[in-house]
Amino acid sequence: MDHREQRIVVETERHRITGMVRLPRDGYRSRLTDYLNASDRTFLALTDVELASLDGAGQAEHRSYVALSLRHVVLAMPAEDEPPEEV
Repeated sequence: MDHREQRIVVETERHRITGMVRLPRDGYRSRLTDYLNASDRTFLALTDVELASLDGAGQAEHRSYVALSLRHVVLAMPAEDEPPEEV
């Protein structure tokens, strides 16, 4: 299956998390909303991640990989109107 990567912004109650999510190129679950609403998925795998506190405390942290529990997601959106990267 061909995939594409898309940079997204996710907010929890305490953090803003920006990273790359791997989505199917087209078809079923190729949209971010479909991927997030899949009943068989409980975690969101992100790469090339920046973690920032919403209260502005401390500096942003960079991580190569983060697994985020979907039950903590308050908001999710594409980071920018940039074309997705081909994988």
